[in-house]
Amino acid sequence: MSVTLELIVLLAAIAIGARAGGVGMGLWGGVGLAVLVFLFGEKPGSIPGEVLLIILTVIMAASAMEAAGGIDYLVQIASRIIRKSPRHVTIVAPLVSYLFTFLSGTGHVFYPLLPVIYEVAMKGRVRPERPIAVATIASQQAITASPVSAATAALIAILGSKGIGLPTILMICVPATLLGVIVAALIQTRVGVELDQDPEYLRRVAAGEIEDPRGSTDDDSSKSLPPRAALSAYMFLAGVGLVVCCGLFPAIRTVGPADASSVISMPMTIAIIMFTVAALMISFTTAPVDQIVKTKTCQAGLTAVIGILGLAWLGDTFINANREVIIGGLSRMAEAYPALFSVGLFLTSMLLYSQAATTQTLMPLGVTLGIAPAALAGMFPAVNGYFFIPTYGTLIAAVNFDRSGTTRIGKYVLNHSFMLPGIVATIVAVSTGLIIAKLFF
Repeated sequence: MSVTLELIVLLAAIAIGARAGGVGMGLWGGVGLAVLVFLFGEKPGSIPGEVLLIILTVIMAASAMEAAGGIDYLVQIASRIIRKSPRHVTIVAPLVSYLFTFLSGTGHVFYPLLPVIYEVAMKGRVRPERPIAVATIASQQAITASPVSAATAALIAILGSKGIGLPTILMICVPATLLGVIVAALIQTRVGVELDQDPEYLRRVAAGEIEDPRGSTDDDSSKSLPPRAALSAYMFLAGVGLVVCCGLFPAIRTVGPADASSVISMPMTIAIIMFTVAALMISFTTAPVDQIVKTKTCQAGLTAVIGILGLAWLGDTFINANREVIIGGLSRMAEAYPALFSVGLFLTSMLLYSQAATTQTLMPLGVTLGIAPAALAGMFPAVNGYFFIPTYGTLIAAVNFDRSGTTRIGKYVLNHSFMLPGIVATIVAVSTGLIIAKLFF
């Protein structure tokens, strides 16, 4: 009875927090934690300190880049790439979205690409739903492959002590998620009727609600940027490259005398590098320091920190308090069908709307269940499940930017434009990740 009541508290906190949105998820996680501690008398679980440290430092570097104009600079490059091949926008756009999210560690670079993808698709007479939907999914899949994303930081902190570091995670997740995006994009080229046959598009044209963009010459790639916007982007990418090198070559982060040397952990290494990059960026780009905390990247990152702190702390408390019951039942399931754990990751991410929070909440349980660490890395892309219920910001933005009306949320809610590419990308990515983990690790 105690376990059931505590589970109800956990699910209620998640449900209410998801409904509140933003920092509400983390705050209601704190409420659930208070109920477990003070009403049920449970001992508070551990705070994911390393994860929060990495996220905060990466946020500072990315926010400094945004304040200096670096994200706008990257978006201009992406725009030029997408505009070069209008007829192949369904393949090019998701690959560009994936690449830029992979390099920046944040999906926020995707928002400015939406109007570009829409415009290019319309000029090429390609149904906008096709590239917009799969590019939206690609920008999220890349989070679970980026060396500097909050979700990857959480996984490094959890699996690092099990011998699975950044290099292994990248070798599993990069090809897995990239293949998932490519397969989804190829399938997406056949989705729906052609633009000129779509009833909703024809209705909007007849009603004068949209204009034919074929004669438009708008191109945001020529907009002026702050003087050192490019420098800030290159400095951030150099930091990302250094993080990858430190993961590949532990000797770089080995300190102390030869007879008593020690290797600095990857979470600590990432934090040091990103703090340094942020400080150098402020110095060399003259980015307005007071604007850094006002950027969208900083605000979203702090929201993620609060979410992870509240929900992961709540989850850890619940699991530790009921370890025998939970671990006993799930261990038998994991031993018989270990791949089912990825379904749990997917379903949890639908509720938490955060890859990092899902990773921090459930991956420690996977370790405790005895699932091979490499297999857990292979299942990592399953935390991208929050496209399933179309209420997340990127999905809503994508629907609103498609003025043709082809990208839509269906009458029955779940029959929306993102369901097919999301399911395909996730299944292919997880399956490929598990195969790579099995064969090579």
